[in-house]
Order: sequence, then C-alpha cells, then structure tokens
Amino acid sequence: METVSAEQPVQSGEAATPLLELRNVNKHYGLNHVLNNVSFHVGRAEILALLGDNGAGKSTMVKTISGVVQPDSGALLWDGKPVEFNSHADAAELGIETIYQDSALVDSMTIARNIFMGRELAGPLGFIRLKEMREIASHVLRTIVAIEGIDSPDKLVGSLSGGQKQAVAIARAVHFKRTLLMLDEPTSALAVRATEALFEYLRSLRTQGLSSVLVTHNLYDAYRICDRFVVMGRGQVVFQATQKETSVEELTEHVSRG
Repeated sequence: METVSAEQPVQSGEAATPLLELRNVNKHYGLNHVLNNVSFHVGRAEILALLGDNGAGKSTMVKTISGVVQPDSGALLWDGKPVEFNSHADAAELGIETIYQDSALVDSMTIARNIFMGRELAGPLGFIRLKEMREIASHVLRTIVAIEGIDSPDKLVGSLSGGQKQAVAIARAVHFKRTLLMLDEPTSALAVRATEALFEYLRSLRTQGLSSVLVTHNLYDAYRICDRFVVMGRGQVVFQATQKETSVEELTEHVSRG
C-alpha cells in the first residue's frame, strides 16, 4: 500500500476530515468508462447509501474501495491521507471490510471458527486455541452483535438463516477492528424481520463510531436507515443529498434517470 499525491488540500480538523474520500476517480475497461470522475466521501459514524440502477458503476466502485480494482486516475484518501490500494489486503489493513450476501462463510464450521477463519489463535507449538476462540466469540455475540435465536458460538453456520449469517460476518469484521463496512445488497434475500435486525446492528455500530456503506436497489430501505445518499448513473455521481434534504420520490427519480 502506497501513499500518493492528491491535487486538492485536505481540510484540517477531525470534524472536517471524512473517514474515506474519493476525488475524481476514473476507471476504463477498453472504451467503456465505468467510473467517470467520481467524487464523494464517507463520514465518520455514518451510514451512506450508494444507489443506482444496473450498470451505474456501483459494483466497480465497491471493488475500488475494497482494493480489488485499481483506478486509472484520481485519489483515495483515508482519514485525510492519500492512499493507494494495490490489493484487498491493503484496504483490510486500514479497516475496510466488504460483506456480501454469503460473506464467504463456511457452512460446515461453527460460528466461532468462522469469526476467526484465517486469523486463528495459535499457541507456541502451533496448536489452535479453540477454547479461547470460543470464549472470545461468545463475548462478541453478547456485546457487539446479538444474533436472535443464537446463544452458542458452537452452532454450525450452515444451520443459520441468511440474516444470521450476515450478522456473523458483521461480528467478525467488528471484532477485527474494521471501521468501514461495505454491504453489497444485504437485504435482497432477507425477510422483513431479518432486515430490521440488520438495521439495528448498523445503528448500534454507528453509535460505536463505525461507518457503513449500503449498496442497494431498495430505496425505501435505504431511506429508513441511511444518513446520506450518493446516486450513480453511467459511471458518474448524478446526485448527493442528506436524508433531510431529499425523499424516496426524488431518489427514485434520479436513479431512474441514471
């Protein structure tokens, strides 16, 4: 991960400095300009909606923030400092976690093993400290993300509902000190009750100072939970507003125009 130069000065003061800022980000695939001078920011302790129809550029934007795709030009700033993500690991190192519907969980493993997957605690002889991992997982489930119907970290992930699996992924991200969660269409496969539980998790994390980016086609869900909205169309940002400044109807109009 490397620091890079930015054309514009960063405002001083913690309150004025976004957690993440994108400035004039561009990405081409051949002649297709999939990101066209994209600029927006994610504030601290904020839930931001990234909206747009199919082909608007949302997926490429998520991959860019996650370090999977590198932009051709433009700047990304983290906590006011220019950075360059050369891989997903670079973004994760700073504290960015992308959570998809299945969230790369292993159904045949317990909740505790999934939370520590790839980061297992090991003793001096290399033996995995299962008891300690289980105790930590129990604490995480009691204090960070309480999963309805789950009272033991020993339950197999394969027996969980879609909403419960997402909660495990969120718990894993928060335990390992992620400060920005990217949620890609998190409610598309969830029932109403599970959606409400997810929103409660996000509100709770916001009070703890964490930020979230919600990528969704469901404008009604976005309007209920998000503080600000960024609408993309044909690779560009076509509209930005706070929740108080706009309405579902106006968001629908901008998404439809693309």
